[in-house]
This record gives sequence, C-alpha cells and structure tokens, in this order.
Amino acid sequence: MELGDTIPDVTVQDESGPVPLRSLVGGWAAIYFYPKDDTSGCTREALDFTALARDFEAAGVQVVGISKDSVASHGKFTAKHELGVRLLSDESGAACEAFGVWVEKSMYGRKYMGIDRATFLFNAQGSLVEQWRKVKVPGHAQAVLQAAKTR
Repeated sequence: MELGDTIPDVTVQDESGPVPLRSLVGGWAAIYFYPKDDTSGCTREALDFTALARDFEAAGVQVVGISKDSVASHGKFTAKHELGVRLLSDESGAACEAFGVWVEKSMYGRKYMGIDRATFLFNAQGSLVEQWRKVKVPGHAQAVLQAAKTR
C-alpha cells in the first residue's frame, strides 16, 4: 500500500457475514491489522482504540481491526474485554496480502509467517492518506486519532 492507493477490493467477515472492505468508502476509516486475539499487545491496542472510540466517532472516523482469527474468536475477545471497535476476520488472508502485512517473522531464531502490526487511514473517498508500519502499541491509537483530526 502506498499513499493515494484505494481500499483494496477484498472481502472479510463479521458476525453478519461477508464485508467488502470497499463498503467503508464514504466515511473516514482507520483499519488496523493485529496478529492475534486476546494476546497482550493486541488486547492493549484494542483497548486503546476502544478508549478513544467516541473521539474517533466525533472526528468521523470508523475504526476497524482485522486479524486472521475467526469470527467466533473475535466475538469472545470483544465480550471478554468489552471492546468498542469493530473486528473483522480475514481467515483467507486476502486482506492481509492486499495490505502487505502478511510477512515472514522471526522469534528466537524460528522463522514463521504472521501479521505485521500496521494501521491504515483512509479518507471518505477511500484513498490512503497515512499508514503506520511495524506499530509499537503504546500511544499508537492516540497518534492515529491526531492524524485523523489534522487531515
């Protein structure tokens, strides 16, 4: 994804069924990718976005989190932590591939494929106006909100 690119024509899932990401066009959207439901960093990130949900709403920005976890996993994660952000399932990996966040990672010398934490801010026309790669969670949700407010 490069600045100016449009939201990819891929479909993810929520509890109601298929969700074309292009359905977010028409309003500002912050789409964040995270590795796994109910892990420490991912929980912190979701809670941070939840804490700022009203501020994002006031700024006219819909926040959407995407991982390869199932819709059922997202439901449990949302209920357990009382999350106020919409979570979408990309079990097929199509959205991860389209956004370039499905990458080779390494931990303790072991290589594996996983989601690289990233956030993408799109304007109402569906054009990418800002992106954050290799996100560090502390302060990130606030940085996305500030960027949305200054556009």
